[in-house]
Amino acid sequence: MKRYLLALALAAATPFAASAAEGLSYNYVQGGYAATNTDGADADGWGIDGSVAVHPNFHLFGAYSNQEIDNTSTDFDQWRVGVGYNREISPKVDLLSRVAYEKFDAGHGFDFDGYSAEVGVRASLLPNLEGYALAGYEHYDDKAKYVLEDNHDFYGRLGAQVKFNQTWGISADAKLIKGGDVQWFVGPRVSW
Repeated sequence: MKRYLLALALAAATPFAASAAEGLSYNYVQGGYAATNTDGADADGWGIDGSVAVHPNFHLFGAYSNQEIDNTSTDFDQWRVGVGYNREISPKVDLLSRVAYEKFDAGHGFDFDGYSAEVGVRASLLPNLEGYALAGYEHYDDKAKYVLEDNHDFYGRLGAQVKFNQTWGISADAKLIKGGDVQWFVGPRVSW
């Protein structure tokens, strides 16, 4: 009976075990400081995001941030939800691709819907260090043309995590947008 229960528990958990390169987990939540630097106004605030493996090669992810534009009382919310595909291409490197629904909301009619797509690699560089490099494209609806310089952009995303142990680490992410704008994040991460 005990063997039957153990086998049943393992079978039930199999869809949630990610087939990732050694040392990489697609099950995490993180929160911390978020900032946006542009040629015009800069902004900063906080953000939270996470990911959950739902299949050996697929994960769901989401992110939310709230930032206030410097020297104003205006703030904006950004969030995204999507699905990612990870495929081990070497024992310590995954090919990573993601698609997401994007939302930007500054209130007063300044809210835009869009999508993004990213592809790149994520690697376990050292036992306590991982990193990733992604190339991406984002597109917002036509309402964004009246406020933003353009409603679509190419970008690069670089990130790293220093791990204290298998559960705790510090994560950093920088989104380098064509034209010189930069969005970045730094904060603690809990992985499982």
